[in-house]
Amino acid sequence: MQTTVIFLLFLALVLSFSIAYFQYYYKEKSKHQFTPFLLILRTLSLFLLLSLFINPSIENEVYQNEKPVLSIVTDNSSSIAFFDETKNILAFQENISDNSVIKDKFDIQKFQFGKTLQLQDSLTFSENETNIFEAISATNKLNSSKIAPVVLLTDGNQNIGLDYEFLNSKQPIYPIVFGDTTTYADIKISQINANKYSFLGNQFPVEVLLNYEGNENVTSVFTISSKGKTIFSKNVSFSAQKKSETISTNIESTAKGIHFYNTSLRIINNEKNTKNNTKDFTVEVIDEQTNVLIVSSVLHPDLGVLKKAIESNKQRKATISLVTDFKNQINDFQLIILYQVTNAFKNILTEITAEKIPYLFISGVNTDWNFVNAQQLGFQKKAINQTENYGATFNTSFATLLQENIGFDDFPPLKDRFGEVYFNKEYQTLLFQNINGIQTKVPLLAIVDNESHKFATLFGEGIWKWRAASFLNNNSFEEFDAFVGNLVSFLASNKKRNRLEVNAESLYTANSTINISAFYLDKTYKFDPRASLEITITNETTKIVSKFPFSLLNNAYQVAIENLASGVYNYTVTVLGHNLSKSGQFVISDYNIEEQFTRANLEKLEKIATNSGGKVYYKNQFDDLLQDLSKNESFYTIQKASIKEQEIIDWKWVLFVIIGFLTLEWFIRKYIGKI
Repeated sequence: MQTTVIFLLFLALVLSFSIAYFQYYYKEKSKHQFTPFLLILRTLSLFLLLSLFINPSIENEVYQNEKPVLSIVTDNSSSIAFFDETKNILAFQENISDNSVIKDKFDIQKFQFGKTLQLQDSLTFSENETNIFEAISATNKLNSSKIAPVVLLTDGNQNIGLDYEFLNSKQPIYPIVFGDTTTYADIKISQINANKYSFLGNQFPVEVLLNYEGNENVTSVFTISSKGKTIFSKNVSFSAQKKSETISTNIESTAKGIHFYNTSLRIINNEKNTKNNTKDFTVEVIDEQTNVLIVSSVLHPDLGVLKKAIESNKQRKATISLVTDFKNQINDFQLIILYQVTNAFKNILTEITAEKIPYLFISGVNTDWNFVNAQQLGFQKKAINQTENYGATFNTSFATLLQENIGFDDFPPLKDRFGEVYFNKEYQTLLFQNINGIQTKVPLLAIVDNESHKFATLFGEGIWKWRAASFLNNNSFEEFDAFVGNLVSFLASNKKRNRLEVNAESLYTANSTINISAFYLDKTYKFDPRASLEITITNETTKIVSKFPFSLLNNAYQVAIENLASGVYNYTVTVLGHNLSKSGQFVISDYNIEEQFTRANLEKLEKIATNSGGKVYYKNQFDDLLQDLSKNESFYTIQKASIKEQEIIDWKWVLFVIIGFLTLEWFIRKYIGKI
């Protein structure tokens, strides 16, 4: 208790006694034998009343027993159903969570996982992706400061994420193996490497990795077919010494559009799992390529990052050149990226302006703003000889092109000269400047789209940090590369702007969710959130027609479709009430990644159990698991002491004591005739 509070309580006691003494003794001629008692009652009641106003807090040491946590993490993927283990895994989970010995020793937490970890709601065993690494990592984070062993109910088969056998877990893991652990003879198509795009008249390479499990000598036939016609075939053989084979071939691009290809392996004798003998892929044949020129006045890491991001799509090719070394024809390129413009860019800017070639202007600390401002490009900056770091803030109402927020707000800041930016042409802002956490309405990334000339401006260098940050957040460069690709595609396109754009994949796997997004603009080419969009899907074989409405989400219209059978589907997205629609096609293949496994992965489960200090059990070893968990002395209850402060105003009984003292005083005074 603080010294000030103690002093106030002392004053309250003195004041209470003084008031009571004044009433019962000061100038009081006749004193009764109950007068001292009345003095005490009045002093205590006044003191308690004043104490409520002072409201001191009292510290209490509270002891609490904290039991160790037992995390039961259950695999909810469809591979469990494929192995016909749903009843067994449910029964095992019920036995361990309802066991009285376990409940007495542990606080039980139940989770389920597929792609991500979730609190257990209802197990459906229908998820199409399994990430055991993420499930265990997330469980450990939740209980990082506790004793929390993990019971993992799974078949051990993972198809996305980092390899879990190398996970460093501080908590002991006890995998319970479900599924057949016997090794059967099996051949499968493990991986297909093919470009998404090819150019008309060219040949595109296809690389296929085949694997074999078994010890016998077997032969099969590998084929690639399209529209029921075999376009490539090769005999393959495997043995105990030869477990894999890589097949490479080239396929000619004879027609423009999206082409679907099926690969297959002929079934061998006594093969148990035949669903991994086929796999599909698609290639889009195009008849043009976008050439992008990156011209710079300095060498900078941004140049390499831009080239990598642009060429992540085989439809595009990027050429880097210093402005002093550029000798090519400017008309050979559909887009020019002007990096750190100086007066050496004079001839290039003259050609760009004359030919109306789209460009992306990127400034930095070496940009000569006096020269740029004199070129009348449509924007200016009153820059001073001082640099500033500019963070990014995503504009959710941006409507010039469909771009999701990939975490721009958390990206490292870009560096540029400090100064005010002015546009004398109509522009749209994709990213606003954020200076030291203060959001502004000044554009960081802006787009000018008019009939005379199309260009974009990025005011800051250091975009290489954005690509690195995107990788750290997503373990992939895809989102950042897609952002740059979006920007490049929009600027380089000379086609008339479409009011309705639809984004859909050309190939989906079985039982996957079909996610399709659409972007609709009104007649003034502004995003219209009031429209009603609908997609009509027709199965090409059965002719069954299904209709689904779009919902508005994150400045775009989106629809998620599930439970479509395998086959070829034609779709049409329509804006209701307007004569506007767009059509396309996609294929749902029979390939289900969760059905590619032939057995439970006992080896990896044993490794992660050993590395974490746990132990592997089989589904019929519940009693052994129960005995080990209950007798393990490292799983003990911890008694924790904590200091809790409680304010006296929270003590309701104090009020009743005050009322009791005042009431008793009143009755005594009444009794002795003082009232």
